[in-house]
Amino acid sequence: MTAPARILVYGVYGAGKSTLAARLAELLGSPWHPVDDLLWQPGWVEVPVAEQRSRIEAVCRRDRWILDGAYHGWRDVVLARADLVVGLDYPRWLSFWRLLRRTVRRLVSGEEICNGNRESLRSVLSRESILVWHVTAFGRARRRMRAWQADPAGPPVLLFRSPAALERWLSELTRR
Repeated sequence: MTAPARILVYGVYGAGKSTLAARLAELLGSPWHPVDDLLWQPGWVEVPVAEQRSRIEAVCRRDRWILDGAYHGWRDVVLARADLVVGLDYPRWLSFWRLLRRTVRRLVSGEEICNGNRESLRSVLSRESILVWHVTAFGRARRRMRAWQADPAGPPVLLFRSPAALERWLSELTRR
């Protein structure tokens, strides 16, 4: 089997989508397009959905790409072109723990997330907090991944329910 050329990495916030996308890009020599860079302007100003869609369409027209997410206004574009969806279907506690750990690290370090944007204590404690988004989006993301996997009309979907299972697959991928 040849390596897929167009990969969507999907999962709830904190599951490790960006980390996996970066690893896949390195392993496969494919370009990774971090979705946050395409969706957020400086100051956490969201790019209008029509412009997001246009940016994603431009990426998806290419022969090779890796994306680390797919959102409501343009998810259909990505799924229509993906050769493979890699779903991180981890338990809620694991993805929430990873998200909490990452959020605290970013708060302390001041690490840039995208386009000059950083976590702030104010954003973490707000109603729009990524921690709140995780809690409210977890079930939807899980149902969506599982529905994609069951849909024979869509791209193949590999669901990983543990980091160990993902590591086994990555190790097989590197042996090819």
